[in-house]
Amino acid sequence: MNILLAVTGGIAAYKAAELTRELQRRLISVQVVMTPSAEEFVRPLTFAALTGKQVLTSLWQPAVEGSDEFSIEHIAVAHSIDALVVAPATADSLAKMAHGIADNLFLNIFLATKAPVIVAPAMNVNMWEHPATQANLQLLRRRGVLIVEPDAGYLACGMIGGGRLAEVTHIADEVTRLLTVKSDLSTETVLITAGGTQEPIDPVRYIGNRSSGKMGHALAQAAMDRGARVILVTASGESAPATSEVIRVRTAEEMRRAVLDRLPDATVVIKAAAVSDYRVSDPSSQKVKRSGALTLQLEPTGDIAHAVAAQRQPGTLVIAFAAETEDLLTRARRKLVEKNVDAIVANDVSQPGIGFDAEDNAGFFLTPYEEIPLSRSSKREMAHRILDELLRLRTHQKTDRSEAGGNLAATESH
Repeated sequence: MNILLAVTGGIAAYKAAELTRELQRRLISVQVVMTPSAEEFVRPLTFAALTGKQVLTSLWQPAVEGSDEFSIEHIAVAHSIDALVVAPATADSLAKMAHGIADNLFLNIFLATKAPVIVAPAMNVNMWEHPATQANLQLLRRRGVLIVEPDAGYLACGMIGGGRLAEVTHIADEVTRLLTVKSDLSTETVLITAGGTQEPIDPVRYIGNRSSGKMGHALAQAAMDRGARVILVTASGESAPATSEVIRVRTAEEMRRAVLDRLPDATVVIKAAAVSDYRVSDPSSQKVKRSGALTLQLEPTGDIAHAVAAQRQPGTLVIAFAAETEDLLTRARRKLVEKNVDAIVANDVSQPGIGFDAEDNAGFFLTPYEEIPLSRSSKREMAHRILDELLRLRTHQKTDRSEAGGNLAATESH
């Protein structure tokens, strides 16, 4: 596989040399393109020595060093690569990518290529958190660019916070997954919810649950690995996988609004989040002081899965989750009918080592006609098994439509 590594002008540019070596260890061929600003941090000779290839720096350089032959280099490169990886990606580069500005060779290649793009941002924490940067990231995600979010920690500027380039091995993992993608979900847009919602009692306390979001995040990663466009709505505090679009929420109402807002884009909805069934009717605007017994008035939250099933487009599949502690299959089948979804993943969260805040999971995949055991496995493996069943549902759906069309045609012929 051939990737083009774009190095932009930030202090983390030196880590691009480590990333080059890590990708080469994985038998990936790397060529480097540098922005003028990047050359102020690392010299092109460094990457030429590591890759054995010409480092691309200018729209006007010959296709081959020492040759007078000229080609439209950014077009030729854009058509020849399997992926474009931008690491580090500065705030300036992200803004130009989002708004179609092409004032250097790398940005011309970005606009000209049809290859998948992975971006690993790195910058000062205030720049990372600025609304303009976050808006640019959202634009890029919606266009299918995969974002490897930066880590938090000590930054070169002396501040502590988000914005540090993700670990080189993590970036390389995302590149490897992208290049080895299984494309059986390439026609699907999968909307996934994850994590446990939090309902505020006051500014510092909330009603919540033990859901870590690991199952939903594993589903998002697995769906992306299989070629789907993924929209992840997560209430988890864990790092999100580099999906097409990540929407962070806190409460059940925030999740409901985000899901229904993105529902028209989805061909599949997987409701893996543990959504609070109740919220405090009138949360305090100030911290509640301890002064004896406290009574909270609770009211039910909206049923997101039921609303999704009622408002979905024709052909959209909806898969819900049922986390139970007793009468697993009976309660799950009741939810399957009440919520009017296509399938339910039922799991017993009272069992040790599976379910909430665990690395493994187990349960059943229930449809109106089948009861398929999902034996204990890692959540990543279980995610792929759920997606396998999703594809079977899609196949049955297409078969049913075909048979219905054939019956209609036979009726009309008489």
